[in-house]
Amino acid sequence: MEERIKEDMEASIALKQRAMRDLKPVAEAARLLIEVFSSGKRAFFCGNGGSAADAQHLAAELLGKFRKVRPSLPALALHTNTSAVTAIANDFSYDEIFVRQLEGLAGPGDALIGISTSGYSANVVNAVRWGAEHGMITIGLTGEGGGDMKPYCKVLLEAPSHDTPRIQELHITWGHIICALVEERLFP
Repeated sequence: MEERIKEDMEASIALKQRAMRDLKPVAEAARLLIEVFSSGKRAFFCGNGGSAADAQHLAAELLGKFRKVRPSLPALALHTNTSAVTAIANDFSYDEIFVRQLEGLAGPGDALIGISTSGYSANVVNAVRWGAEHGMITIGLTGEGGGDMKPYCKVLLEAPSHDTPRIQELHITWGHIICALVEERLFP
């Protein structure tokens, strides 16, 4: 059992080492979010399953605090309003659960962070496409290749892997780094 644990930990470490070869997208995502918040705009997050958990986690770090007490930043994970999600899924389609909320809540200059390990989750792709078409700053977190999200992302953080658990581990690492950079720059 310990050998299996070691293998998974080594795989996680190896992926993070590969990801360190190009840190520019992470820095660019942080820079864009700093601009968004400095302009009085908001950040919206979306994802499904584990990516929804990451979206909610990162939105909470920005809304509440990451490492230090400071003013709240306007960040929202779009899947957290279960009444809205279930009504939209029922009345329209599950593929529209994020777009429909963005239509009512978001505007040009706001950020949309779409998280999908494959880059093919239809509801996330639709949201990122809508955001790009409506003047939002679109940031994507995906696995290798970027999937259908890629052409709609102003910046794409593409984990160099097809292994979902490893991709999710890298996504939350990148998310924490971005939260730290945003907090440090906006609240020195």
